[in-house]
Amino acid sequence: MASPQKKLTTVDPVWDQIKRDAENAVAKEPLVGGFVHATILHHASMDKALSYRIAAKLASNEMSMMVVREVVEQAYSDDPMLVEAARADLVAIFDRDPACHRLLQPILYFKGYHAVQAYRVGHYLWKKGQRDLAYFFQMRISEIFGVDIHPGARIGKGIMIDHAHSIVIGETAVVGDNVSMLHSVTLGGTGKEEEDRHPKIGDGVLIGAGAKVLGNIRIGHCSRIAAGSVVLEDVPPCKTVAGIPARIVGEAGCDQPSMSMNHMLGPWED
Repeated sequence: MASPQKKLTTVDPVWDQIKRDAENAVAKEPLVGGFVHATILHHASMDKALSYRIAAKLASNEMSMMVVREVVEQAYSDDPMLVEAARADLVAIFDRDPACHRLLQPILYFKGYHAVQAYRVGHYLWKKGQRDLAYFFQMRISEIFGVDIHPGARIGKGIMIDHAHSIVIGETAVVGDNVSMLHSVTLGGTGKEEEDRHPKIGDGVLIGAGAKVLGNIRIGHCSRIAAGSVVLEDVPPCKTVAGIPARIVGEAGCDQPSMSMNHMLGPWED
């Protein structure tokens, strides 16, 4: 008989809820049954389902789905933290996105979630020295999802990229945990320098749609960047910046801007 401790380690409430969501989806809409079964219900675990989903999206005439899936499964086997980060990202989307009503939705439909999970595999390959394979992942992520994340960038967990169109994150960028950003955000450089040249985003930061954060600058924990801003200088923790170029217009407005997803400037701000 398995010990209570061993039984406990096999519990996966996130995956169990995803499967329940999938079964309900098939019951309500039988026409998606084949799709949902192939993507979710045919798999024994979340990592197997993610491997299938990423491979189905990134495969092409140049690299088959079978090969891509083998690469992803090997990455997940070598580094289980990739799957833990995928769980954290999934829960972050469910908690923060009012359009997400089930844990099932991001795995099936949200290209921001797909892009980040595929990037994580590309980053694993980059660290392993498999640079050309990492670049292949970057290329396909950009082609399929409209999201261009260099595999050398370092991104934490609990990430939500809402809508996720035209996201650009450069090679030496660092993104902390529990960050939320909207479409058309750029974390870019400012010239042709080849060293550390991209932004460092702290934990809990909220980046509005169309914001550009440029150069090797630091965005402090739990700060907030207003939509359309161009940030060229360091931002202290827990501040709101807005404008072109961006300047501090007030406090962040709450302890965790990336969790509240509140983009409105308060009455104390210009």
